[in-house]
Amino acid sequence: MPSGFCRRAVMWCAGAYCCGMAEETRNDFDGTAEVVVQARHIGELHQHQHLYGAEARAGAAAPAPFQLPPAMRQFVNRRTEQERIGLAVEDHATGAGPLVVALTGIGGVGKTALGFHVARGLADRYPDGVLYVDLDDLRRDGTVEVADAMGELLSGLRVPPEWLERSLAGRTKQWWTHTSGKRLVVVVDNARFGSEVMPLLPGSDRSLVIVTSQGELYDLDGTAAVEVPVHPLHVDDAARLLRHLVDDPRLAGEPDAVARLAEGCGGLPAALQVAGQWVRKYRRRSLSRLVAELTAELHGKGIPMVEAVWDAAYEGLTPSAARLYRLLPELPGPRIEEAPCAALLRCGPDDAADALEELESAGLLAVGGGDVRRMHDLLRGHAERCARRHFAAADPEERAEARRAVLTWYRRQAARADLLAAGPRMRYGGVPEPLGEGVPDVRLAGKTDAMRWLESQRLALYDCVRLAFDLGRDEDAWALCEPLWTHFLDHPHYADVIDAFRTGVRAADRAEVLPAMIRMRCQLARPLWEQGLFDAAAEQLRQALAAAESLGDDPEDRRLKASTVEFRGLLKGETGDLTGAAEDFEASRAIHLAIGNRYGAMLQTYLLGKNALRRGAHEEAVAHLEQAHEGMVELERERMTARTGFELGRALRLTGRHEEALPLATAALASARARASRTDEVRVLRELALVAEAYGDPSGAEEHRAEARRIVVAHGGVPEDGQTS
Repeated sequence: MPSGFCRRAVMWCAGAYCCGMAEETRNDFDGTAEVVVQARHIGELHQHQHLYGAEARAGAAAPAPFQLPPAMRQFVNRRTEQERIGLAVEDHATGAGPLVVALTGIGGVGKTALGFHVARGLADRYPDGVLYVDLDDLRRDGTVEVADAMGELLSGLRVPPEWLERSLAGRTKQWWTHTSGKRLVVVVDNARFGSEVMPLLPGSDRSLVIVTSQGELYDLDGTAAVEVPVHPLHVDDAARLLRHLVDDPRLAGEPDAVARLAEGCGGLPAALQVAGQWVRKYRRRSLSRLVAELTAELHGKGIPMVEAVWDAAYEGLTPSAARLYRLLPELPGPRIEEAPCAALLRCGPDDAADALEELESAGLLAVGGGDVRRMHDLLRGHAERCARRHFAAADPEERAEARRAVLTWYRRQAARADLLAAGPRMRYGGVPEPLGEGVPDVRLAGKTDAMRWLESQRLALYDCVRLAFDLGRDEDAWALCEPLWTHFLDHPHYADVIDAFRTGVRAADRAEVLPAMIRMRCQLARPLWEQGLFDAAAEQLRQALAAAESLGDDPEDRRLKASTVEFRGLLKGETGDLTGAAEDFEASRAIHLAIGNRYGAMLQTYLLGKNALRRGAHEEAVAHLEQAHEGMVELERERMTARTGFELGRALRLTGRHEEALPLATAALASARARASRTDEVRVLRELALVAEAYGDPSGAEEHRAEARRIVVAHGGVPEDGQTS
């Protein structure tokens, strides 16, 4: 072939319309610039920004990540702590690893606010960015999945989900690669053990890591670590913070009352926030009178003043806002939004918005950038105490009804999103009816909206699975796993998905829903084997196949059995048993043919072709893939047409039929570019490099590989050759 022919063919086909091609286990997305927002603490917010689409393709320079909210006007003091951190930064020696500053102190004392304040002040010294991860958001049963935490940080460095390595070892290397030589600030919030922090240290001794923890982190071994205890504010500083929070002449005119109130709040900024709003609400009463009333109440009830302040704020709420405050601890996930709050209250969105606004005005909620609301853990505890008192005295069913309502709402929204994101596929949980009474559904315009919603609500959805199981709502528990399967295929949060599907298995077993018992086990097997837990995955599939023997003979039951056999074949392929895998794909295909499911039969034929390629049986692969490709064209399955065409092109190249392989590969490249699927584009470019080599065009091959390498590096992946430039 003349030199450059391969490249001209690629350029010609890039402008043509071709069917979509994507790895069979992932969803397709259009190229967009998106922001995912998460929040937990009063006065704080962090954002994960990803540069996708046109800007990334054009090579636009992205600003350094900065995941902190704007500075809080009311931040006061902490001079001693800041000076100590400043000295540690100045004295930090190169070659000693990144500097680790551990801020320790009780909950509500302001560790996160201090960490953010210091990070802002030092941002110019660390120009490569400021990252944030809250380990409590990722904690399950007291344990953090470090791979997920590392995924959050890599996401902050604009590594899109499809470019994240799957294993912890892979992500660790990816993290070190991206942080090597960089000057970064990394804020790790709510650590409990040094072992949770150690893997998250950047691969650069020019970086700073700020860790917050309620206790000392004794196991930060081998690091340049400086512990900085954060104590409650001195009464003078606490009073100063109150004056920042409340612009009121009474605070200047009655300093003794201010001091008593500040002292009663224990020097905790989280408590002073509520106290300030409470003072603001009663503008016509003297501050001395307000404090005296609190003092009398706390002496009468034997409660600390801070609790009396929170009680006073709660008692001043309207019935609707008070009810929402009591029920907020029932809301799954860390985010507080209008729609799920409307579900808690069984009301319309306007009423929920009014109640939320009242809680904000009372200081019981805080709103940061992006209009994200959150509730401090101290106030969450107070809300739970208010709820227990109310349930005992007034409405013992209120909490149970709210839990049922919010579970139904989340299950309905997740099922709606799943239908849009994945289209028709094997499902056994239906879409619940609306709650009624004006409770809103989430607006989902299409597939991209649906996948974004699933990602933004993933923490709440995983919480819902556990909550449903604990409440004995087994159908809700396993049915919620179905949309989480769709989400997992593009966002592999392994600890969460394994925990959720194990719960789904238990729920399906307890409910004795046979199809769900089988399907949950198959779907649990995949994340297990992707994490190298092959024996555990095999056991799940063994049980699934044993249960499948009890299925009936109708087409849907036989289709489920065929799918279960396919899962076993996929696992065998992962463990190197390619002959056994082929036998399973053949068996699954036979079932699909028997029930007249041609698409299922063609899918198994495609898998047989890929299996033959792995075994080196190239002619056999061509025969299978030609059949699969023709079948998918006739069925008008565009994505599968492109997938089968790509694999057929590979098989043809390996049999020496380069002229037939080239147009299939170039069509796949055009498809990948049309869909802005950069991972697929890289895969096809690497294949085109091999085609060019087969034609005797080494310069063309190198151009394809260089382009693939450029895309991988630009999107945060690790190139095959390990080179980053």
